[in-house]
Amino acid sequence: MTEYALVTGASRNIGRAIAARLKADGYSVIMLDVMDPEDPSLGEFRRVDLSNVADTAQAMAWVLDNREVTRVVNCAGIVTTHPVEEVEADTFDQLMAVNVRSYIEVMKALVPGMKKAGFGRVVNIASRSSLGAAQQTVYAASKAAVVGLTKSWAEELAADGITVNAVGPGPIETDMLNKVYGKDSPAYNAYRDRIPVQRFGTVDDIAHGVSFFMDVRSSFVTGQVLYICGGVTIGRANA
Repeated sequence: MTEYALVTGASRNIGRAIAARLKADGYSVIMLDVMDPEDPSLGEFRRVDLSNVADTAQAMAWVLDNREVTRVVNCAGIVTTHPVEEVEADTFDQLMAVNVRSYIEVMKALVPGMKKAGFGRVVNIASRSSLGAAQQTVYAASKAAVVGLTKSWAEELAADGITVNAVGPGPIETDMLNKVYGKDSPAYNAYRDRIPVQRFGTVDDIAHGVSFFMDVRSSFVTGQVLYICGGVTIGRANA
């Protein structure tokens, strides 16, 4: 039986690394993204605007056409940085549509099949920013919402054999981080130097954590948030 794993936001950066790891783990990967994948060989792909409910519904109908999908990684996400006094309503709506609502729409489509199978693995990509991050009012709020969804779904679906966990990336070397901090800028270097392990994380660091949660042997782990952050989270807690 083919074991499918759906990854949203799979075309680049963390999503691509997750897709590659899951393929290496033996799953047949299905990728959804608003842009074409950098590596089309990782799995089947459909372009979709996950901020659009109708487009998302059509994509999920395609995903479930003659496929039983019991594993999903909700990874699609966008970020903006603004002081709170400059946050616009349109920015809020855009980030919440992709970073939160799309996760709900994907789950609405997949959960009936998972319940029927008596098995499911759900991993939501949150962020260390959910604990608070200056200049990231809306992004932090959206990722805090992802943590709330994760814990709520974990409790709701546990009896159906479905685990729901989250991975919260910290400072990972991605296009997003480089855009926000400016690669090799003073801000970039200062941020790196504050990380206890003295380096930025890699996308493969995140994919490794996701792989653990997706495994059939992780059936007693649900409702958890794993911060993969090089010690930033505990470092700030002890500050």
